[in-house]
Amino acid sequence: MNTVLVATIAVAGLCSAYSEVARDWKPSDLGDSRSPCPLLNALANHGYLPHGGRDLDRDTVLGALEDAVNLDRPLSDFFFQAALSTVPLANATQLSLHHLNQHNAIEHDASLSRPDAFFSSHQDVFDPSIFAETRAHWPDPVISVRQAAAARLGRVQTSNRTNPAFELNRAGAPASVAETAVYLIAFGDVEAGTVRREYVEYLFENERLPCELGWEKSKFVLTQKHLEAMSGRVVAETNSLLNGAGIRDVTTVSQSPLSGDEL
Repeated sequence: MNTVLVATIAVAGLCSAYSEVARDWKPSDLGDSRSPCPLLNALANHGYLPHGGRDLDRDTVLGALEDAVNLDRPLSDFFFQAALSTVPLANATQLSLHHLNQHNAIEHDASLSRPDAFFSSHQDVFDPSIFAETRAHWPDPVISVRQAAAARLGRVQTSNRTNPAFELNRAGAPASVAETAVYLIAFGDVEAGTVRREYVEYLFENERLPCELGWEKSKFVLTQKHLEAMSGRVVAETNSLLNGAGIRDVTTVSQSPLSGDEL
């Protein structure tokens, strides 16, 4: 067979496989709606969600999370309903990504990549200096659950020390744990509790799925069970870190395992 034809077929096959994982990517434009969540922003940048990030209904959001990261619909629906509560309109059925910037609803202090609301109103914008602190807890090419927990705990402690209005309430605290659990299960090995550091850095820094680095979405559906289990592991490692240092976390509620209504 002609080598050029072979190469053409191979490239076509690669592109076909790649398109099953991620669509074309385009950065946000001025006027696009974006959130404090790098994953949701990435889904808009890839076109899984409308690029403008506005007027998103349930089916659109659930379908995007299923297609992009293989999150099951019951868990996605829970997240959607929580997000819908940030819309300042009674009986809303749609939301825009910027609605999630509402402080102490889903958005919270001690973000891994955003400044606290006390210091800035731009929680939809990635902050390299904040993320640099987070990354400092990931010294190895592969992030373990313990390192992920250390990064989250480090941000909580820094925020508590520097922000006079610091708070992790009953909504923000579980969200703080869940955002760490989500990047571990969506981009890493669910059983091992590990994830390649470059995948996570690429997602946060570019708001882009790390397909070009070799990541592929989970071949099995990710459920509430997976999220709860990983959240519990993050909490356990956090408590271990605190006990080893002989200190007590300032946000006890943030260490509570996620389950049921608190997920």
